[in-house]
Amino acid sequence: MASGMDNLVSPAAKNTTSWEGPFELPTLDRLNAQIPVDISPTAVAHDWFRQFIDTLKEEPTSATQLFLQDAFWRDLLVLSWDFRALQGSSSIARYLDDHLRTSAFRPLSLRDDALHAPVLHRPYPDLAFILFSFYFETAVGTGIGTCRLVPTADSSWKAYTMFTGMNSLKEFPEKVGSRRDPRMYQGTWEEKRRAEVDFADGHPTVVIIGGGHNGLEVAARLKSIGVQSLVIERNARIGDNWRNRYKTLCLHDPVWYDQMPYMPFPSTWPIYAPATKLGNWLENYAQSLELNVWTSSHIDNAQWDSKRKSWTITVQRNGSTRRLETNHLVFATGLGGGIPHLPVIPGQERFKGVVVHSSQYTSAENYKGLKVVVVGACNSANDIARDCSQHGLDVTMFQRSSTCVMSVKAVRIMLAGLYTEDVPTDYADLVTASYPLAVTRQLNKRVFPYLAETADKEMLDGLKRVGFKTNLGPDNAGLLLLFYGRGGGYYMDTGAAQDIIDGKIKLKSGTTIDSFTENGLSCSDGTELAADVVIFATGYGKSDARDVVEEICGPKVRDVLKPVWGLDSEGELRSVWRESGHDGIWFAYGNFPITRYYSTFLALQIKAQEEGLRTARPTS
Repeated sequence: MASGMDNLVSPAAKNTTSWEGPFELPTLDRLNAQIPVDISPTAVAHDWFRQFIDTLKEEPTSATQLFLQDAFWRDLLVLSWDFRALQGSSSIARYLDDHLRTSAFRPLSLRDDALHAPVLHRPYPDLAFILFSFYFETAVGTGIGTCRLVPTADSSWKAYTMFTGMNSLKEFPEKVGSRRDPRMYQGTWEEKRRAEVDFADGHPTVVIIGGGHNGLEVAARLKSIGVQSLVIERNARIGDNWRNRYKTLCLHDPVWYDQMPYMPFPSTWPIYAPATKLGNWLENYAQSLELNVWTSSHIDNAQWDSKRKSWTITVQRNGSTRRLETNHLVFATGLGGGIPHLPVIPGQERFKGVVVHSSQYTSAENYKGLKVVVVGACNSANDIARDCSQHGLDVTMFQRSSTCVMSVKAVRIMLAGLYTEDVPTDYADLVTASYPLAVTRQLNKRVFPYLAETADKEMLDGLKRVGFKTNLGPDNAGLLLLFYGRGGGYYMDTGAAQDIIDGKIKLKSGTTIDSFTENGLSCSDGTELAADVVIFATGYGKSDARDVVEEICGPKVRDVLKPVWGLDSEGELRSVWRESGHDGIWFAYGNFPITRYYSTFLALQIKAQEEGLRTARPTS
């Protein structure tokens, strides 16, 4: 590392070994830097990029002299076949030393189109980045990189974040746009599709377990690069996992955030899609993209052949049994495996009322004239409680622990500038991915408290006033870390908060449930909560995704799998969209934006393995 850099990093940040820090954002005060009035982002970016290219050619590890000492390099499948988020110039230097030659990573040129051209970005008055994108290639692939430069005390600019993500395999680009299939069909299209779906003449290279958006988007990505896949779905129709939920369910994310690859929602699509409408869209998506799907089907078991590197699976389909060979199993069953979690509470057999899980709830119309208690205080619980209150039911929410609450209005403010009507989704995804989670966390520690004190202040004050317990997420950084850690624990408010404030939804909090009684629930504070119906909005039961694998593949396979979900030491999701610890097993979990983006990387890894472009597992 070049001399004179110590003033660019806090002492605590020098020895950071975890994405959680501690470390500091590169504020202008901390860097003792100013932004020149006549700054030319294009000139600065071109000069830095030229030095970067030259240094990589001459002495790769010395390229880190162009980085802050506590800079980040996030790499998705480019230098290594893994997801990495290196922090610190010494870690980046080692990474380059280990992987630059074997990957043949070579930056090519800056992107100078209007969307990607270098620009001075000021997210806050005390933060300034020159953001630019560039093309690169490796021995096997191509992609787009993104870099953020910050000013220093000596007026030079250094990299704070570098992002590289593989977009395509050179020999196997996506068959989209100008590369779409030019051939005319020979014979009858219906017969051809029937044979393809039935795999009458062969076996799928990939079997995807679960036909929700995760499974369908993986299938679409695989098809675009010539990999045959089969989606196995338990329900009778694609989209039933949405149709069968409560009738008032809508997505809480805006339409621009929830686009799907290859087939964007029409311009007339509502900002917040109703669940049934979305279910119909997923069915249409599978049909329009000609994805191979077996509905009313499930896998009984799967046997791994370590010599042949393939699975033999037994599938039950509409009452018949089919044995298939496949090289890869992708588990796209959703966090919790889709199995409802019902807490074990003593005395349930004495309860004279009805006990259901939120997944079984459809409408408040089924409970007219009854007292309803909803156990839980996150998305489903609030939606269900509001449905009950809107139908005039006597409904009480039992809040077990504090909830991170954010209004959909605040969500749209947070996403503004990226996920909006006029910004291409691919660009928004690139910018979002270019932030290592450690940096996103630090930025969110500013965003969420600000929104809580502005856009959401009246709502949060009202909830506090009636005893609803709220929080701002881990380290006051909002919803994202809750999602990556627990897969829940938050509520994006669509109206229930005001019903709670107004007393239309009664509230019970600050206590625990001891047992059922004949007429309701006995609480640890000595009170009894009367109920005819108790609805548990308590999530789904498989706390470890490996348990779902064990049911199909057996305990020996499960034992070698790495932990699934949650974050590794670098802030990357564990075993999701990347190597799982067992050959031929992959996990595809996430919301719409996560799946839209990361399904590409899963497809590229599988295709690279099938074509012999990679053999060794990644090493950290």
